[in-house]
Amino acid sequence: MARMYLVSGATGNVGGEVVRALADRGLPVRALVRSAARWKPVAHVEAAEADLNELATLDPWLDGVEAAFLLPGFPDMPGLYRRLRDAGVRRVVQLSGSSAESGDGTNAVTAMMLDTEAAARESGVPWTVVRPSGFMSNTLRWLPQLREGDVVRAPWGEIAVACIDPADIAAVAVAALTSEGHEGAVHRISGPRAMLPAEQIAVLAQVLDRPLRFEGLTAEETRAELEATMPQPFVDAFLDFYVEGSLDESPVFSTVEDLLGRPPRTFEQWAAEHADDFR
Repeated sequence: MARMYLVSGATGNVGGEVVRALADRGLPVRALVRSAARWKPVAHVEAAEADLNELATLDPWLDGVEAAFLLPGFPDMPGLYRRLRDAGVRRVVQLSGSSAESGDGTNAVTAMMLDTEAAARESGVPWTVVRPSGFMSNTLRWLPQLREGDVVRAPWGEIAVACIDPADIAAVAVAALTSEGHEGAVHRISGPRAMLPAEQIAVLAQVLDRPLRFEGLTAEETRAELEATMPQPFVDAFLDFYVEGSLDESPVFSTVEDLLGRPPRTFEQWAAEHADDFR
């Protein structure tokens, strides 16, 4: 049997790019999805209906898997890794987050990343961890407002992030999945420059030919928005990151170019490629 690549989050921003990058190489992929019936067929890709919150659903899809790409934060990460190890999986690339660098287990988001990475390290499966800065695709959260008008009001207007194209995260992941020399590595990756939300809006305004502008939410509005959309420990985590300043994703890292031999893609490139997503 040809070596098989298992990809979690196959319909998401990063997992979807990993699937495409592997398939473009003609490599056989098992794309983990919640509903195979809703999957659009792709050459070299088999839709594998499973839910990693229920690990027994994964078992039918492990035969022949040589390498796997995993999202973080499933309820039983050690159990997930045990299944991969027992199935003979030879390599795992684990997506994590930049806040894991701090080691602060009192922050709920960081703790989730730390627990995920610990499961990888303790699994007995050769692993690589990828820690990206914020995703360029996070700007798609503004889409509902852009459908209503030309003003985006959102939190953290004063926070600059060296945001990264999910396709670059995927390219690093695929390099680690398909080549030697990444075992035990933690790849900290970023985009080419730090950008404020208003700078991203200015790029989108050019790409979409619209008079867009950004307005930052007040501290009170930010807290109310967070509390309406996530559990309190995660509200506290993001306030810790961006109000207390425990997370700084403005530094630019050379890792993408070091590993891939090319610079990371710019936000201008990402926005032009995804312009139709905003229309």
